[in-house]
Amino acid sequence: MLQKHDLKSAIPLKGEHLGQPEPSMLPAWFLALGTFAIGTEGFMIAPLLPTIAADLGMSLSETAMLVVVFTLVLALSSPIATVITGGLRRRDTLLLAMTIFTVGNLIAAFAPGFGTLMFARILMAVAAGLYAPNANALAGMIVPTEKRGRALAIVSGGMTIAIALGLPLGSIIGHAFGWRSTFLMVAAMGAVAIIGILTGVGRNAGAHMAIVSIADRIGVIRQAPVLKLLSVTLFWSMGAYTAYPYIAPYLSQTLGFADRGIAATVTLWGIFAALGVFTGGAFNDRFGSLKVASLSLVVLALSFAALAVTPALPGKAAAFLALLAVAGWGFSVWSFFPAQMARLLVAGGQSQASVALSLNTSTMYLGFSIGSAIGAGIIAAGDVWMIGAAAAVMELIALALNVIWKRNGT
Repeated sequence: MLQKHDLKSAIPLKGEHLGQPEPSMLPAWFLALGTFAIGTEGFMIAPLLPTIAADLGMSLSETAMLVVVFTLVLALSSPIATVITGGLRRRDTLLLAMTIFTVGNLIAAFAPGFGTLMFARILMAVAAGLYAPNANALAGMIVPTEKRGRALAIVSGGMTIAIALGLPLGSIIGHAFGWRSTFLMVAAMGAVAIIGILTGVGRNAGAHMAIVSIADRIGVIRQAPVLKLLSVTLFWSMGAYTAYPYIAPYLSQTLGFADRGIAATVTLWGIFAALGVFTGGAFNDRFGSLKVASLSLVVLALSFAALAVTPALPGKAAAFLALLAVAGWGFSVWSFFPAQMARLLVAGGQSQASVALSLNTSTMYLGFSIGSAIGAGIIAAGDVWMIGAAAAVMELIALALNVIWKRNGT
C-alpha cells in the first residue's frame, strides 16, 4: 500500500540515470498528434449537437446518444482491444487505431442517416480506446522517470490542444459549412497523425512492455490502491460529462448566447483546459500528484456550483460568473488528469503501467457515458441549469473519496 502520494516517492532518483543518454521527449509529441485528432472529434460534437439534431429531425436528448454510446463503447472495448492487439509492436498498434479512427470519420462525413452516423462513432470509439492508453503508457515508459509527468502531460496535451484549437475551429466550420465538414477535417488530422507516428516513433519503441491478459487486468483491478483511485476517476468523469455535452443548450437557454457567443465560450474553456493540463503535469512533478488532484477537484466542484446559481443572477453578473466558472472548469478538469494518471502508474507499478492506464481510460469513459446520460435526462426534463448542480455533486463525491482514501493511506 502506498505511503506517500507523490510519484517521485516510488521512482528512481535522477542520479541513477548518470552515464546513460536520456531519451528524447520528441516521441511524446508525435504521439500527441493522435490524441489531438481524437480530442478534436470527441469534444467538437458538443457544440454541434443542436445542429445535428435539427438536420436529422431528432430531439437533442435523442441525438445525445451519439455521445452516450461512443463513451460506453470506448469504456468497454479499450481493455479488450488492447489484449487482442497484444502481439503487435506498439507503434503498429497505434497506427492501426489511428487508421480505423480516420476511416470512421470519413464514414461519418458521408453518413446518410443517424444509424450510419452511430456506426461511425462506434468505430471511432474502438479506435480511441485502443490508442489513448497505449500512447500514454508508451510515453510514460520511454522517458526518464523524473520527466514522466511532463511526458504524460504532452500526450494528454494533444487532446487538450484539440479542445483549445480544434474544438472552436470545428464549431466554426460546422456552423459555416455544415456538421459533416467537421468530420472531414478530423479525418485529415488523423492522416497527419499517421504520418507523424510513422516518422517520429521508432518501430521497436516500448518493445519491453508486455501486454497482459484480461485475467491479469482483473487482478490489477483487485489491487486496493488501484481500485480506490479508479473510484475517484469514475465520479470525476461523471461530473465532467453531466455538463460538457450540453454546454451549448446551457449557454443558449440560461444566458441567451447565439452561435458566436457559444463558440467564444467554448474557446475560453479550451484555452484554460490547455493551461490546466500542462500546469497539472508540471505541478505534479514539483508538488506531488495527491495535492494537484485534490485541489483540482475542489476548484472543479466550485465551478460547477457557480454554473448552477448563474441563472438566478441578473444579466451582466450572470454572464461574468458563468464565464469565470467555465474558465475554472476547463482548467481544473484537466489539471486533475495527468496527476491522476501519475498516481495510477505508481499504484499499479511499472510492470502493470499500461494495464492501470487502460483501466483508467475505461473507467473515465464509463463515467462519461453515465454522466452524459444523466445530462440528457436533465435536458429532456427542461431543467438545463441543473446540469451544473448535478455535476457539482459528482465532483464532491470524487473529492470525498479522495479524502477518505488519503486517510486510509492509499
